[in-house]
Amino acid sequence: MTDPTSNTPEDGVDGTDGTDAPALPATERGAGTPNDTTFRASAHEAESSGHPDTPQSPPISRDQYLKVGPDGEPIGLSAETFEGHQELTRRSTTDPGELRREVGAVLRLPEGVVIDPANIDVEQSDDNTMIINMGPQHPSTHGVLRLMFELDGETVLRTKPVIGYLHTGMEKTAEELTYVQGSTNVTRMDYLSPLHNELVLSLAVEALLGIELPARADWIRMLMTELNRVSSHLMWMATNGMDLGSTSMMIYGFREREMVLAFFEKTTGLRMNHNFIRPGGTAADLPDGWEDDVTIICDTVLPRTDEYDELLTGQPLFRQRTESIGRLSAEEALALSLTGPILRSTGVPWDLRRSMPYLHYDQVDFDVIVGTYGDNFDRYSVRLNEIRESIRIIRQIVEKMPAGDYRVQDKKVTPPPRARIDESMEALIHHFKVFTEGFKVPEGEVYVAIESPRGELGCYLVSDGSSKPYRMHIRGPSFVNLQALPVMMRGGLLADAVSVCSSVDPVMGEVDR
Repeated sequence: MTDPTSNTPEDGVDGTDGTDAPALPATERGAGTPNDTTFRASAHEAESSGHPDTPQSPPISRDQYLKVGPDGEPIGLSAETFEGHQELTRRSTTDPGELRREVGAVLRLPEGVVIDPANIDVEQSDDNTMIINMGPQHPSTHGVLRLMFELDGETVLRTKPVIGYLHTGMEKTAEELTYVQGSTNVTRMDYLSPLHNELVLSLAVEALLGIELPARADWIRMLMTELNRVSSHLMWMATNGMDLGSTSMMIYGFREREMVLAFFEKTTGLRMNHNFIRPGGTAADLPDGWEDDVTIICDTVLPRTDEYDELLTGQPLFRQRTESIGRLSAEEALALSLTGPILRSTGVPWDLRRSMPYLHYDQVDFDVIVGTYGDNFDRYSVRLNEIRESIRIIRQIVEKMPAGDYRVQDKKVTPPPRARIDESMEALIHHFKVFTEGFKVPEGEVYVAIESPRGELGCYLVSDGSSKPYRMHIRGPSFVNLQALPVMMRGGLLADAVSVCSSVDPVMGEVDR
């Protein structure tokens, strides 16, 4: 005999005969079980109650789940993925300033000027448009990026990136790590160019310490970061090709990148997240035979960039999906503080290696690649040619690599050589104290910026005189460059959204940190 109040696979949705039964209180249904039908009453209650997963009271029944609330949205559906003020909302409920940003307005208004909402796209109304999501699980958003679009048919009117799905609190974590341990933390931010993350932190710490590194340490850093730039751009060539339908480019890009990662593994012991560039120099010297390894990489990758050129540049479908798609003017790029290939694609020759040289970039010869139209095709062309310029720099580094130490010989910063630990008790104690207590950095603050594959990567560091940073903030280019998406996508087609997002080359580990 079946219990008439139970829900079995043979039962109807609400009762044994398929008829609607009154909703049971959460205490009788067993909150948290598969049969629990308690839903939060509205997104506004979820926001005001603290944590978004907190159950709301009173519960609503199945019949009420699809009822339309005061804001015009179904009550039950509005609370499941609510991300607060990050989300794109109806035009009628959006602040005028926020609406201007979502439709791609970037020029700043004088202080005190008030915008009349009636002056913003008066031809569109909520009845003629719809809001949809792409991501955060979509593979073509290059990570856990969520994009919300307002569409008029197939045309994108507004775009809003929603971030935070990969937030790990790395900047706060840095306050609990010594300067020696810091590189293991920041290397995981932009996981496609980890050596740049390590470099910018090390330069900031060294600026506070006031130490000068041996020339070989600087040149090793230049070699490793330029190889990292090549591997990062190869990854972008591969994934961008896949986003546009070229599976061949995906295979070729990973094939060449594998050569660079194999050299990284030989040099640092790891393919990614190396902890190789550290305050005071590098973790180790270059391995025996490194010149031959690097020369083989250059001799292999350079002619294959010509193959990529032949495969993609003249391909009619590729050009139709990139030319005049996602256009951005130089004025808009500068107003949004964009950097890297996105800024250079608009014709602005801003590259920190040339504009504000660090390490020994003023001693190598290379060209800053710029575009003309600021569209997807220009961003592709800039990155393709930057691979060639990086190889040009790497060849010069091989020729100019000096002899000497790979780290500064300051006992307060540098641990003793490994061989000395077995011979000297003082060396063992010194090694133990460096890696357990760290070294103290004089009080002060500093900002250091370098040119990563995605743009200006900056590190703002504050020291209180202890062995741990008082405050660390990373200026991630991926985070800043995401501001360009509403501008580049407005007026385009939904089919081009994947192409435009790919051209930004965001790394969500750096965006969310």
